[in-house]
Amino acid sequence: MKLGFSRKADEGSKRPDRNAQFEYINAKVVAAQASGQPVISVDTKKKELVGTYKNGGSDYRPKGDPQRVKVHDFVDKELGKAVPYGVYDVAANAGFASVGVTSDTAEFAVETIRCWRNRMGRERYPKAHALTITADCGGSNGARVRLWKVELQKLADETGLVLHTTTIGRGRRRGTRSSTGCSVTSRRTGAAGRPQIAWPSSS
Repeated sequence: MKLGFSRKADEGSKRPDRNAQFEYINAKVVAAQASGQPVISVDTKKKELVGTYKNGGSDYRPKGDPQRVKVHDFVDKELGKAVPYGVYDVAANAGFASVGVTSDTAEFAVETIRCWRNRMGRERYPKAHALTITADCGGSNGARVRLWKVELQKLADETGLVLHTTTIGRGRRRGTRSSTGCSVTSRRTGAAGRPQIAWPSSS
């Protein structure tokens, strides 16, 4: 357009490698399931204010007895926000969620995965020696978030599981991979004192 301006469209421009991203992740997921290993998808869900705030829905109250709520949706500094982090077990078609009240951190994200394994995953997959984790590329579980990798390493050390992660980028940028993967094994079986994080040479 003139003057160098452009308009937003309903959909963004089609990424030429977008399908390849999903094909890569799908291949990893299928291979894990074929070998009987668990695959989970993780993500932070919509954060909600904690307190007496208006929440539209289909519940009704008797006339003259309304539920009292705050006029403005300002965060209560004492109560904060509820941060739901979800784990979806792909093969079992079952979900698990933890709700935090501080912030969406990588430490909280991995703790949710740890809770899922202790409460559901260990019983469902007693012979598991690996865990494949799919995630988006933002927030607490981003591919470039160092704490995410550090906390995954701790989980691998605790459980002895080989952790495989795959992330889907929000959009390809020059010089970045179309999709990224990471394998984390227990330091007890790797080089002493060094995290065993191996990035694939291709995506």
